[in-house]
Amino acid sequence: MIYTLTLNPAIDLVVQIPHINLGETNRMDRAYYLPGGKGINVSRLLHNLGMESLALGYIAGFSGREIDRVLRKEMDINTDFIEVNRGFTRINLKIKAGEETEINGLGPEIDPEEVQALYDRLDRVKSGDFLFLSGSIPASLGKDFYQKIMESLAGRGVEVVVDATGESLTSTLSYRPFLVKPNRRELEELLGHEVVGLDQIKAGSRELQKMGAQNIIISLGGEGAYFLSSDGQDLYLPAPKGKVIDTVGSGDSMVAGFVYASCEDFAPLDAFAFSVACGSQSAFSRGLAQKDDVFALYEKVKGEMNDENY
Repeated sequence: MIYTLTLNPAIDLVVQIPHINLGETNRMDRAYYLPGGKGINVSRLLHNLGMESLALGYIAGFSGREIDRVLRKEMDINTDFIEVNRGFTRINLKIKAGEETEINGLGPEIDPEEVQALYDRLDRVKSGDFLFLSGSIPASLGKDFYQKIMESLAGRGVEVVVDATGESLTSTLSYRPFLVKPNRRELEELLGHEVVGLDQIKAGSRELQKMGAQNIIISLGGEGAYFLSSDGQDLYLPAPKGKVIDTVGSGDSMVAGFVYASCEDFAPLDAFAFSVACGSQSAFSRGLAQKDDVFALYEKVKGEMNDENY
């Protein structure tokens, strides 16, 4: 079973407008709403690929209940959220007016009994299951909350994916997460120095592996991505060519794609190629990528793999 955890989900309100006149009334050309949050995006992409997951996390107020309704009723995704008593689930405003501007809302406060309720849900996770720890952590839980979760799961054979930044990631590495996916800037923050060129990316990835990470994907945006497997295989892939429509969720699609491919017994380098196809196809799509499109792009990515990439 695959579990995704989104501690701080959001409703993403995406607004398209030609330009913004500050201090005046502006009328949008188009708007749409989506349940947001990195773990939720993973569940959505897995569903598009035909693989079930269970979405866990915290929701609050009318906005949280709407996320749960949309996921269950409109997207057919299994959820088991904890509804908390204080605050509201965030509503994030994304304004597309030439350049994109984001205004992110505040999340709810989590009480101790609500923390225990989450641990009670995690008790069902067993050996061989995957758990995604994805995205930001509410301030009331502390930056080391993912570490505490992994500590509680230690020795149970759970494969944990950590898609987080800074201390939220570094504190988990000694527990040997199955997969981590920093970008170049986040890799530099983790290592404490600038990373220039592929050789330094490779060296930095090996440092993360020494710290405990098993499989590592370094996302490089338009430059592609680099992968170091748990058994030492590595591969750089340039970004596939295509018209970028929306990059929201493309990184989440990468980690979801890698786990999907791993569950389907892809070889590690092929699983990485599939993850690149998932991330890129989501960027080429309005919404997250669909299965047929992903597999078509995956075949193109595999066809372009050659010895120079290794």
